[in-house]
Amino acid sequence: MYCPVCNHKDSKVIDSRMSNDGASVRRRRECEKCSFRFSTLEELELLDLMVVKRDGRREGYSREKIVHGLEHALQKRPYTDQAFQGLVHRIERQIQKKSHGQITTAELGDIVMNQLKTFDKVAYIRFASVYRSFEDVKTFERELNKLSRTKKIVPKKTLGSGSVRK
Repeated sequence: MYCPVCNHKDSKVIDSRMSNDGASVRRRRECEKCSFRFSTLEELELLDLMVVKRDGRREGYSREKIVHGLEHALQKRPYTDQAFQGLVHRIERQIQKKSHGQITTAELGDIVMNQLKTFDKVAYIRFASVYRSFEDVKTFERELNKLSRTKKIVPKKTLGSGSVRK
């Protein structure tokens, strides 16, 4: 890891801490040349995963597409950066469990919807309306009725750590 101050290529790890969800590791480092201390964050990355589109095309998995879709669904909704990163990690863990080198967009959409349902119900409805292509108000009402019949789950949103996004 290069030092952000002097660009020296060697640094030593002083401390490592795993995140609460176990999906990332924060490492405290010190440059061996100038003794500057800095932190790095290591996260899980899904490699060699192909997404099979509805028309049969295949493309590589893109975390950025998942993040963009989630941010769009969560637009103007309160959530912390930490809670959002936890949501992305849970989605990616589910993808890993379900996939064997490839996953369909339908499976991917279902994973995202299931995680959003417990994270933020408004974002879930927004995502579902686009993903399931709601054609009319009746379809929208049916989904809302299904949602209101499900067990009430309060998402774990700790406002004490990280900034709140809206």
